[in-house]
Amino acid sequence: MFDKMTLQVLANHARAAAENMAHTLHRTAHSAFVKETQDFTVMLMDQAGDTFAVPMDLGATWYPGLTYGRAIAMVDDYRPGDVAFTNDPYSGHVATHAPDTHLWKPVFADDEIVAWTGGHIHNTDMGGAVPASLSRSLTEIHQEGIRFPPMKLVNEGVFDEQILRIMQTNVRKPALNIGDIKALVGALNTGERKVHQMIARFGKAGFVQGVAALKDQAEAQARDILCAIPDGDYRFADYADEDSDQANPCRLNLVLKIRGDSAVLDFTGSDPQLGSSLNVPSGGDPRHTMLLVGIYYVLYTLNPRILLNAGLTRPFTCIAPQGTVLNPVAPAAVGMRSLTCARLRSVIFGAFSQAIPDRMPAAPAGNNCIINVMTRDERTQKAVIAAVNPVVGGGGGMPWRDGTNGSGADAAYLKNTPIEITETEVPVEFVRYGLAQDSGGAGRWRGGLATEMAFRVFAPDSRITARNRDRSFFRPWGILGGKAAGLAEMIVNPGTPEERRTGSADTAILGPGDVLMIRSAGGGGRGDPMQREVWRVEQDVARGYVSAEAARRDYGVVVGDADATAALRARAEEHKGHFHFGPERDGFEARWTDAAYDALTAILAALPIHWRFFAKTEIFRRMEGNGPQAVHRAFDAVCARFPDLPRPALAQAAE
Repeated sequence: MFDKMTLQVLANHARAAAENMAHTLHRTAHSAFVKETQDFTVMLMDQAGDTFAVPMDLGATWYPGLTYGRAIAMVDDYRPGDVAFTNDPYSGHVATHAPDTHLWKPVFADDEIVAWTGGHIHNTDMGGAVPASLSRSLTEIHQEGIRFPPMKLVNEGVFDEQILRIMQTNVRKPALNIGDIKALVGALNTGERKVHQMIARFGKAGFVQGVAALKDQAEAQARDILCAIPDGDYRFADYADEDSDQANPCRLNLVLKIRGDSAVLDFTGSDPQLGSSLNVPSGGDPRHTMLLVGIYYVLYTLNPRILLNAGLTRPFTCIAPQGTVLNPVAPAAVGMRSLTCARLRSVIFGAFSQAIPDRMPAAPAGNNCIINVMTRDERTQKAVIAAVNPVVGGGGGMPWRDGTNGSGADAAYLKNTPIEITETEVPVEFVRYGLAQDSGGAGRWRGGLATEMAFRVFAPDSRITARNRDRSFFRPWGILGGKAAGLAEMIVNPGTPEERRTGSADTAILGPGDVLMIRSAGGGGRGDPMQREVWRVEQDVARGYVSAEAARRDYGVVVGDADATAALRARAEEHKGHFHFGPERDGFEARWTDAAYDALTAILAALPIHWRFFAKTEIFRRMEGNGPQAVHRAFDAVCARFPDLPRPALAQAAE
């Protein structure tokens, strides 16, 4: 058995090893998206493939609970020096969209696998229908690029050149992909050396036992947090703007059931599997890491000393019915699953906000929009495809401070690339990059401001993909009297006669001289805005964060006039209710009530999976009035128009 001090020493060694892996990858990667934006992960795993150590300072923060077990089992006869890989979301359920290429390597001691090193890099492009491989408009996995099921990429230290040739043939920028993959292999080798150093210090048996103890400790810490939260059922729903191109909202529904030191996250009532790429391929795993990312953030917020490993997932059980947006079946497209995951985190934050309102912030922006450009560089006469920059919104107002500007809490790991580097590598010219005034939700603690970016292109047929664009209709919500935040927006040629607003579209084709402006959403406000100190509001106005008009309207502050301020604040009405959603969601839910969605869920659940999204779309098209009866009338009209719908089972379910 490990005493607490020795276990902490092992934890420090493991984290340091993971940090070393991350530095190796960061310093040797080829693409800007890995070396600058840092969309990558590395980790150490136990014999079963469960993560027991991740870095804290570099890379994505979604995967401390990831397990490679199912993918590991799909490859036979591991030998020293082997490296396996996959990017197929439906094989092993480790990769969750095609650009994420996951690698893992066995670590042997005395001819026995005692650990694994692993990680992923996000390839800028994996081929497919659109540059950068990802768009909401794609409808099946085959459109999202080439896929490799779990297989060996390196055999006893030697790369499989045939696999590399296949990749080179199918992707748009093969040198970047292969360069990043080889950098990740170097990181796995670093991790392997570090594991051997830990074995040398603690012994083989001691290392294996210690790793198990680290997971047990993380589980105990998570259970301690749950025990401090009141038991109850906490219900919350949130929406992505569109479930497909120019269509209906995508609803995620959660009942968080806390009982003592365990919790169930029941996502029943979430939308059916979609005919777009917003699906999240969890494979039915009740502890899939993509379903629990919001949980990691909550746990770490409540205990910043908690160990980040797969033990955190043990107190939680997720229910995501098969054939729904959070548990699709092949060949559903999944490339934009990160947009849905952003909304999934908002749903989890909203449920915990009701359970522990004194400790939770308002909603973060929840739209980490990543801009990719495919164009031609007139300087070199070469085609260029590159990630320009993430456009991340503000954080929600905190219990003790304003939300972070331009770095929205749950997406803050995405680093911005310096403009000078981008303009050197990509033929674009930035004309604006900064914070958007009046975009943070008003509150005693103001929501963080949105990011706004605009750039000009110079070549014809320049193709832009802005993946994860959202919050153009449903605002990040405020809590406890705080107001909802400003909306996201994408505009071509703003302020000119050729101005064109794109709504929630995530692709655009630009010509020479065209300017694209992208603004994220802000963060929601927390607490009554009329309780915000006047000096803070005046400081926000002086800094350009809040306009004088918004200071008067939202905070009751007339800059420089104490009497007028006092009069305005005396007439202000206090907001009632825990959440403030904004007029868009309030108007939508006047028709689509919880009872109406319950009726819709019952109808769709009785249908075969391949009918569900179609039926949802048709019911929305015919919905008149509100409530469950309106849903049933709309469904009757759908059945009359499409007699091939399996009506008998449906009618029984609807009754």
